[in-house]
Amino acid sequence: MKKANILYYIISIVYFVNINLLFGQTLNDSLFKAKEKIPITLRFGIDLFLPVTSQFDDNLNGFEVVGDLRIKENIYLSTEFGSLERTQQSELINFTSSGSYVKLGADLNMYKNWTGMNNQVYLGIRLANSFYKHNINNYVLYRTTRVLEEEVVSSGYSTGEIPKLNAQWIEFIAGMKVQILKNTYLGFSIRLNRLLSNSDSENFGILYIPGFNRVTDDNIFGSSFNYTLTYSLPFRWKKSQ
Repeated sequence: MKKANILYYIISIVYFVNINLLFGQTLNDSLFKAKEKIPITLRFGIDLFLPVTSQFDDNLNGFEVVGDLRIKENIYLSTEFGSLERTQQSELINFTSSGSYVKLGADLNMYKNWTGMNNQVYLGIRLANSFYKHNINNYVLYRTTRVLEEEVVSSGYSTGEIPKLNAQWIEFIAGMKVQILKNTYLGFSIRLNRLLSNSDSENFGILYIPGFNRVTDDNIFGSSFNYTLTYSLPFRWKKSQ
């Protein structure tokens, strides 16, 4: 009887050890595979600032679509594409700038997410290109002597369209994206822009570039921001490291 009990205990111990070893190996294999594979997610959406502001400002009309592709745990390839038309009075000149722009770059996420989350507190960089045209609507003739009434020129010399303009710049970005609903994110970013090149005009300097914003002769830097609403596609690809 005692021998049977001892044999029973020995068999039980061996069985228990084998189960634990098997379970441990399976768990280690699963963790190793999970570590090997990185989820690649696609997110896209719109900038909320432009369409909302356009409803209250007759001199502004535009939209911007945004997207990012997660290629590693904390690295995202990002892009923005927009179209903008803005009419503005600047000192003695009334002008309209209109065109489209594209921005391409990457973001580095500084926030450590919990499993399954995709929030971001990030730093980013973009290279941007704008194709646009400038229209001089009217201007006031500058006079060195005092006159009773200013002379406004709305046709003729130097008025009308200046087509086929082009500008390039670089953007340095700090921003965040927070999940507010399932697969839905609200974001905000601030941007410091540095103009790299811009088309020249014969008689009037270019005062506004779609996507870059205001331009001055003595300053090649600008700033901008956006509010985004984006949606992450509910499926994921897997990519091995």
